Amino acid sequence: MATTRTATTQWKGALLDGSGTVSLDTSGVGTFEVSWPSRAEAANGKTSPEELIAAAHSSCFSMALSHGLAGAGTPPESLQTSADVTFQPGEGITGIVLTVKGHVPGISAEQFQEAAQTAKANCPVSKALTGTTITLKAELL
Repeated sequence: MATTRTATTQWKGALLDGSGTVSLDTSGVGTFEVSWPSRAEAANGKTSPEELIAAAHSSCFSMALSHGLAGAGTPPESLQTSADVTFQPGEGITGIVLTVKGHVPGISAEQFQEAAQTAKANCPVSKALTGTTITLKAELL
């Protein structure tokens, strides 16, 4: 069964001096401020499209890796994944770095690397972001 998730942005003003809010409608977990300076300079307590992409990518990748490891008979005790999404004004998103550290009993470092590469290639968010370079750093703890 397919699911649809919704977020809504309210924006006022021009790009450089305007601002807005983005609400996570489906979950209802919050409304967050956005602005050009918070996107292109310092966050200053506001989010950005790139931070929201990073949240989506790190959670999707973690789910895909967990599923793949469990399917291979080596479920993870824990995975910690961060996604660094780089935004260059005038150019756009120039790359994403996924960094995962996993505690997975009964698996070698090589097997963990292979599982992480498979998860990177097959997680739905990675597939949606094929227009940018995605780099993976995986470490078995």
